[in-house]
Amino acid sequence: MLSVALSSVNIGSLEPLSPGRRQKSGIRKHPVGGAVLCDPQGLVGDAIGNHTHHGGPDQAVYLYSLADYAWWADALGHACEPGLFGENLTIDSWWDTPRVGDRVQFGDVVLELTAPRIPCATLATRMGDPRFLQRFAQANRGGAYARILQGGALHAGMTGRVVTGNVTWPPIHDLFALWHRTPRSATVLLEALRAPVSERLRIRFLEWAAPG
Repeated sequence: MLSVALSSVNIGSLEPLSPGRRQKSGIRKHPVGGAVLCDPQGLVGDAIGNHTHHGGPDQAVYLYSLADYAWWADALGHACEPGLFGENLTIDSWWDTPRVGDRVQFGDVVLELTAPRIPCATLATRMGDPRFLQRFAQANRGGAYARILQGGALHAGMTGRVVTGNVTWPPIHDLFALWHRTPRSATVLLEALRAPVSERLRIRFLEWAAPG
């Protein structure tokens, strides 16, 4: 049986990313000591500043791994704490090939992977590095969004049971690379749409695959 450990559950409130900025973001996530309830819209009490690119039922929670943070710690030269990249759930590590449609069950909560996290300027501001988006894209360690098929309570220390989906559905890493690649193959884009990808990816891939 494939399993993952839930190392941290993180929520944030709306706050300016830097002094003098009027725009507020919820990217600053902090570990919660106790249990947090979740429903199809995400973690109860967690704030989302940009609903165009984040949140919604297809991107209800964002997962990242301690194994990837260890890689970034070496690359950046400093420790990376859970929640640094704005993820809601920090797991210990990914299974061999996480794909769209893979499911993870923590207690009563059932998650289904839907898309890679696509970085935006907010992440670069959070990291204090205007070139960080390029580094993030090159590293292809974006983590994954998931929809919540069944809600419940989540807390650090839970063990999740992984149920892999259709092996023909695209790996999260491949979709992340596809998003950043040009030119893009219409055949590959349309093939990816056979999987239960997030609505955001579905709309963009259809636009890219359209003739002309």
